[in-house]
Amino acid sequence: MISKLIQLYRKTFWPPQRLAAFQGVKFGKGCKIYSRNFGSEPYLITIGDYVQITAGVRFANHGAAWVYRRTEPDFDFFGKIKVGNNVYIGNAAIILPGVTIGDNVIVAAGSVVTKSIPNDSIVGGNPARILGNVWELKTRIDNFNVNSKSLSEKEKRIFLSSLAEDKFLKK
Repeated sequence: MISKLIQLYRKTFWPPQRLAAFQGVKFGKGCKIYSRNFGSEPYLITIGDYVQITAGVRFANHGAAWVYRRTEPDFDFFGKIKVGNNVYIGNAAIILPGVTIGDNVIVAAGSVVTKSIPNDSIVGGNPARILGNVWELKTRIDNFNVNSKSLSEKEKRIFLSSLAEDKFLKK
């Protein structure tokens, strides 16, 4: 019982990156981790350098073994998950067992990643499929770069409120 309370405390109050490291997730430098959902085998997950994992992202290292346990009670299978360098994983994406995500990849919010993703790709959907190339996207959005990252929240609000409409993305 005490052990369960300690586990609940950690999951609730520890910062996500500290929790992930404690659970055995291996990650490189410069990462920003906002998810607490690294599954029941987080020690099978390796994350590269400069990776952002946003809120609600879920990792699964196993699944569906239940179906086979009536005839084989100890049946189990797992897949390691590897995330490359310079990767962004959007809100509520799900990464399934055995997936390797390459370097310089954007995973769109809500995507279900069922297969490995090559370097320099943008993927989205359920199941996730390649939507484009990160460097082609950069070329298309360069005109919308407003260089506001170093501004305080107050300065950013004032700055963005003063921009002309053509400085904002439209779809």
